[in-house]
Amino acid sequence: MPRAQAPVLDEAGLLERLRAGDEEAFVDLIRRHHQVMVRLARSYVPSRAVAEEVVQETWLAALRALPSFEGRSSVKTWLYRILLNRARTAGLIERRQIPIEDPERAVDRERFDRDGSWSYPPVHWVDEVEDRVRAERLTKSIRIAIDQLPSLQRDVVTLRDVQGMTSIDACEILGLTQGHQRVLLHRARSRLRNVLEAEFGDAGV
Repeated sequence: MPRAQAPVLDEAGLLERLRAGDEEAFVDLIRRHHQVMVRLARSYVPSRAVAEEVVQETWLAALRALPSFEGRSSVKTWLYRILLNRARTAGLIERRQIPIEDPERAVDRERFDRDGSWSYPPVHWVDEVEDRVRAERLTKSIRIAIDQLPSLQRDVVTLRDVQGMTSIDACEILGLTQGHQRVLLHRARSRLRNVLEAEFGDAGV
């Protein structure tokens, strides 16, 4: 017989279990949010490895802060606020350092033989090279443009357009009203569009 799923707890029930030291409740919280948190942190830092570190630090910070959490916001909102603060700080630190290499772009050594030749060659992609190069340029330009936005505009557009969160979630995490969130999102999108049109023209966006 299939294993029965644990019932979804309301906020009060979840918080009560977490404060009681219920490991299953904390594991379930990690299972639900970890990957989304990594993607969100990745929007602020230069590599997935750093994003994973930021998320691990967030979980540890949440455990330490749990006894003092008053429950005025949802557990999710509280958790993501901790994450954003740590991701912003980590992003600033990483940008001040000069990276020696990007581990995410390294080619697996197992793809070469002892003489340094390909053990098996890369997939042939000449026919798609222009599209791939253009897509890579566009992605890089968008990341740079987002990094240059004012802080709150960057946060809103990251949560809404990069991570696909709802306006309600974004407002709760950032402590904004719906009206303020809409204004910030409109301004951020307008700035990004202007940057991309200047670099790629209308066809690029």
